[in-house]
Amino acid sequence: MDYSVLESSSLFQRIPAKDLRDDLEKIPHHIQCYDKGETVFQLMESAERIGIVLEGHVQAQKTFPNGSQVNVSVRGHGELIGPAAVFSSSRKYPCDVVAIDPATVMMFRREDVLVLMQKDIRILENLMTEIASATYMLQQRLELFSYSGIAQKAAFWLLTRARQTGKNQIMIPESVSKWAMMMNVSRPSLHRELKRLESESIISYQPPLIIIEDQDRLQKILSL
Repeated sequence: MDYSVLESSSLFQRIPAKDLRDDLEKIPHHIQCYDKGETVFQLMESAERIGIVLEGHVQAQKTFPNGSQVNVSVRGHGELIGPAAVFSSSRKYPCDVVAIDPATVMMFRREDVLVLMQKDIRILENLMTEIASATYMLQQRLELFSYSGIAQKAAFWLLTRARQTGKNQIMIPESVSKWAMMMNVSRPSLHRELKRLESESIISYQPPLIIIEDQDRLQKILSL
């Protein structure tokens, strides 16, 4: 296996390929391939595995009794799935995780991840950062979902990214389709709202880049 592929993962960042090879050759793990639409983790399944997405994308989905569905997050190359559930007190996956295109995932059992963390403190630090970042992002998504309008959701996301980066030029995450999925809205509806905001000179819409032209007016959209 080309261990250099894992150097970009959130769990193994800052760890050279040689060190990774030494660690992983002694720790059980396996690589699993999933077809589009196939379930990786199931809601309330016993959380015993952590995955690293090597190829493709997976999506955490929460379906409610009334049939509505919230797309919680999308994970791509190098990103982790399942760490918070695996190390939680309930040890259950809180939602379904489904491949949204053909995906390849490297799987580790909980006990083997614990061994890795004991062997290399950098892995422990990376996992703590990952779980803390996921918690922070979940808080932001909860605020995002408090807005009902698509323009409000887009405005909140753009303003949040502007604060985080200190820039008014915001990169769309991967594609408009993936961005719409993250905000739980349809791509055509999001595209229409972005074009409307552009026509009002609030933003400049140049995929994959959005430039905030009038931050004050974008902020006012949140109070509509």
